[in-house]
This record gives sequence, C-alpha cells and structure tokens, in this order.
Amino acid sequence: FLSAEECAGLRALIDADAKPSTLFSGSANADYRTSHSCNLNPWEELVMGISDRICAMTGLPARHGETLQGQRYAPGQEYKVHCDYFPVTASYWPQMRTSGGQRTWTAMIYLSPVEAGGETHFPQCEFMVPPVEGMILIWNNMDRDGAPNRKSLHAARPVESGTKYVVTKWFRERPWG
Repeated sequence: FLSAEECAGLRALIDADAKPSTLFSGSANADYRTSHSCNLNPWEELVMGISDRICAMTGLPARHGETLQGQRYAPGQEYKVHCDYFPVTASYWPQMRTSGGQRTWTAMIYLSPVEAGGETHFPQCEFMVPPVEGMILIWNNMDRDGAPNRKSLHAARPVESGTKYVVTKWFRERPWG
C-alpha cells in the first residue's frame, strides 16, 4: 500500500513527535501498552495523501476518519489484547458518542520490517499477521448487527528484535470531531 520512501517519511514524523503511549481512557499503564505514539499533523502533505488513499481504498468517508496516529515499538514493547471499539460502559463513552460515535473500522499500515516478533495477534480468530513494510491491514470493529465485534480483539505482540512502526486510522460511525 505504501512505498519504502513513504514508510521512511512516516517513520521520521513518528520519531520527531512520539511520546510514551497512553490508554484511551487517559491512563498510563506500563504493563499494558508500552509503545510510543503520536497523532500526525493532518495537514502535512504526506499524511494527507495517505489518509486520502485509505479513504479511497475503503470507500469510507474522510470526514468520519480520525487523525492518523503513528506508533513505534522497540524490543520488548507491546500492546496487550484490546479492542478499538469503545465499550459503552466506559466513562469516556458519552463524549465519544457525541464526537462521532463508535469506531467502526481500523486501517493499520506497517512501516518497517521487524527482525523478530511484533505480529498483530487476533486471539479470537486464532491467527497472527507479521509486520511487512508497506502492507495495510483493515478490519471491521462492528458485527453485522452493529454491535461490537469481539473477533476484532487484537494485540501488538512484543517486538523481539528490531523496531516496529505502524500508522493507524480509525473511522467513526458519524463525522468525527
């Protein structure tokens, strides 16, 4: 989906702004999510072009897409099993409901090869996807009835050797913002 040059450009943007990742609830948990991440500037030419390509490929409306987020995982870092949809019992759900609603789709692009580890694991489906530079992985966070898709639970497995970079774009059920 992306060229080696585009991947390198996004890695540089991530390196320039990445901070220790937090959980969506705003809490930091050193054991659960140990990566570094940042929201990329949506007006940066490279970021805008890639966001547009994701929207064109998926057919999802750009106004429903969140800002592209970059993530970097060093050896030993991971993000344990989690969902991208919002649990409706979470304290932040009322705010999310009014700012675009549920996260319906996830599009994630691997930006680097990883020497060992770093797979995206979908435990409910019993498969793992190894990082391949430039490859996009897309999944639906909702089932056919519009309820959270439990099979979309996933984890970023620990990197064993090398550094893993990804960018993620989430889409909401209504315009985001």
